[in-house]
Amino acid sequence: MSNETTEPPIDEPASMRVITGVEYRRMSQMKLRIRPKIIRALVLAVLIVAQLWLLAWTLWTSSEYSVYVDIALSIISLLAVLHIVKSNTDPSYKLIWSILILLAPVFGGFFYLFFGLQPSSRRLQRRIASLDAAAKPLMVQDPTALEAVASMRADFGRQARYLTATAGFPVYGASESEYLTSGEAKFERLKAELSKAERFIFLEYFIIEEGLMWNSVLEILTAKAALGLEVRVMYDDIGCLLTLPTDYKRTLEAAGIRCAVFNPASAFPSTLLNHRDHRKIVVVDGRVAFTGGVNLADEYINKVDKYGHWKDAAVFIAGDAVASLTVMFLNMWNLQTKGHDDYRDFIAPPRPEPGRGQYVQPYADSPMDYENVGASVYLNIINSAQVYVYIMTPYLIVDHTIMTSLCLAAKSGVDVRIITPRHWDKRYVHMTTRSYYDELVSAGVKVFEYVDGFMHAKTFVSDDAVAVVGTTNLDYRSLYLHYECGAVIYGGPAVGAVREDFERTLERCDPVAPGEYRPRTMTGRVFLQVLRLFSPLL
Repeated sequence: MSNETTEPPIDEPASMRVITGVEYRRMSQMKLRIRPKIIRALVLAVLIVAQLWLLAWTLWTSSEYSVYVDIALSIISLLAVLHIVKSNTDPSYKLIWSILILLAPVFGGFFYLFFGLQPSSRRLQRRIASLDAAAKPLMVQDPTALEAVASMRADFGRQARYLTATAGFPVYGASESEYLTSGEAKFERLKAELSKAERFIFLEYFIIEEGLMWNSVLEILTAKAALGLEVRVMYDDIGCLLTLPTDYKRTLEAAGIRCAVFNPASAFPSTLLNHRDHRKIVVVDGRVAFTGGVNLADEYINKVDKYGHWKDAAVFIAGDAVASLTVMFLNMWNLQTKGHDDYRDFIAPPRPEPGRGQYVQPYADSPMDYENVGASVYLNIINSAQVYVYIMTPYLIVDHTIMTSLCLAAKSGVDVRIITPRHWDKRYVHMTTRSYYDELVSAGVKVFEYVDGFMHAKTFVSDDAVAVVGTTNLDYRSLYLHYECGAVIYGGPAVGAVREDFERTLERCDPVAPGEYRPRTMTGRVFLQVLRLFSPLL
């Protein structure tokens, strides 16, 4: 398909000019600071040298001491593998770590200790439990809304009950949702709603970057803070390593904005390094909220051309369902700051209106428990689909359970379609995504690549009846390691809008033909299988 681009007008202001990929990379290099990737590389190099030294010493010396060391390391490695096998996690994750550890006791064992072992410390678990307990009295399920959703379809009732009983997030009737088809649409709506704020503004983002989008939002936040409103901003430190100055928290606080940096990067390896706050949440006055895939950076509104046209999506929510997103933000804020907010100060009283044909159920997912909420929501929709299920995702690196569900749905006559990007942001991740195409297409799943640029939306829609818009990608990190969120929408115009957006986007996509990305050589096939084996670590 053609990839048409429009040149900016000659007299376009410099602040509105689209920045090219080359310019963006040059700017990024100027902002470079010490990153965990560098730390990981150094640790990895040391461990590899240690492994080589151990092997050489074991082979070239007959010292009795070396035999004891080798036996000790083997026992430690075996214990580590037993710990992995008994853990409640994805089988592919268990497999790759078991192979690494048994093949290389020093390298595999210590690397797993630093970066793979993600223990939920008792202190952190107690803190999360206390926060959940504080919010629980405010998250009461209205039985009328639950019954209404169940009456729409029995499987919707099962989904709603699962999220209410397990995740603790009710389904709401007195709520509205509006699907926003791009970062540009969210940006304009966001500025309008922020300008209406009268009491408080909460923002929680994985990425914030100085530029047109963030500076425009910051201008409004600063003005509102000067008027005495409660303004809070929380961002993930890893997500913003290359996009914000190290001391940006002080900058915001000097402007009267309260700020929290989630899980700050450390110069020392951390077992919790992979637990990132990947959520995108805005709450204004407890009356309206936003979530979805759009971060606060200029590529999301196509003012920076990183990988071609950036396709994204978000959802605007009003009414009672905003309470759940408010609780999500306050829980994360108080977890990071050790604060003790009275949540009732920020939650609007429930409205007596009925659902009017649509019901909204925001939900959160956390890596600190053994419940994979995001994956379960997706699986429920795939398994319940009767006519179709359409998916947009930037990454397609799925475990056996999701792969089986997608293939089974297609084989059962459900129209399963998935849109992924043609242009990648991470080459090896994209190669791994393509390694799943052949199996899916062979089973009848229709896979398409968005040819105009990068597909970053995370949406599901099925049977013109249910949709999900959120932050969770179809990859291991999003499904199992990150803090994520989303909103399930049952009925109403927003569901139709998600489908219409999918169909319009499909016009800018090329279908994946059977075997199109299948490697032609044995070396290529082996390489892709190795990538898939390592996919839980990507």
